[in-house]
Amino acid sequence: MSPVALTKRTPPPAQPVAPAQPVAPALPATPALVPAPTEATEATTRILRVGLALEESRTYWQHFDPALPLATLAQRAFEQRWFGNKSLHRITFLLRTFSERFAAFPSALAVLRGWPHMDAGTRLLVCHWHVQLSDALYRRFTGELLCERRAARAPKVDRDAALRWVRATYPDRWSDATCVQFASKLLTASSEAGLVSAKRDPRTLHFPKVPDVALAYLLYLLRETRLPVSGAHGTLVDNPYLASVGLTDALLDQRLRALPGITFRRMAGLTEIDWAHADLRSWAEASL
Repeated sequence: MSPVALTKRTPPPAQPVAPAQPVAPALPATPALVPAPTEATEATTRILRVGLALEESRTYWQHFDPALPLATLAQRAFEQRWFGNKSLHRITFLLRTFSERFAAFPSALAVLRGWPHMDAGTRLLVCHWHVQLSDALYRRFTGELLCERRAARAPKVDRDAALRWVRATYPDRWSDATCVQFASKLLTASSEAGLVSAKRDPRTLHFPKVPDVALAYLLYLLRETRLPVSGAHGTLVDNPYLASVGLTDALLDQRLRALPGITFRRMAGLTEIDWAHADLRSWAEASL
């Protein structure tokens, strides 16, 4: 057999290498939508143990740290005596309650933490409205029963009337003894809020003074809060929060038309609000 001739194969010419393309930066992830804070839809028993807590609420705003878990925050509050000589157990309960009232509304709490020189009347209203937001029982008592009593021939309320209302509104839910406690504590909290006179029955009904800055705070807060109960039976300008402090109908329209931070119009039963600021925090930065 003849030997096979081996030939040297010439490699193909090198292909030019394209320059490296810069890597396109990754698109930023779309931020998850943060659900809007929501008013409470259920009654709680917290009002039996914590009323408006005006001074404790102010202390909470001053010291709250969102980065700390509840147990750590409670220990710090106990060691640093934020709430005086209260026990660790009581402090923990207070912080849980304030978490529902304030921390559940992050923009509001951020504003409250940075609010300089809040006067006592505004603090009273802020605490009242946040208890309404976090407790359907207190909201209904102050936004329904007390409003109905004001329209009566003798605009007064006593513990028996409050007790009848608790039993009728929440039948068979609590024992008689607990209902009696609710009637007493609801009247006490309402008195703290300036809605009824203190202590002696029958109690006269009052309206607290509502400064413009407190009214604007409430409107911007409600604007970014889901109102599954109040919104189903009212509007941003017709709800138990405003009604509880006497702001309804013509008086409310008069206040809103002159209120800095919004432009209010009502025509043929329709209302329209133009907002000067994007949200509650923007309002606070410009107004406080």
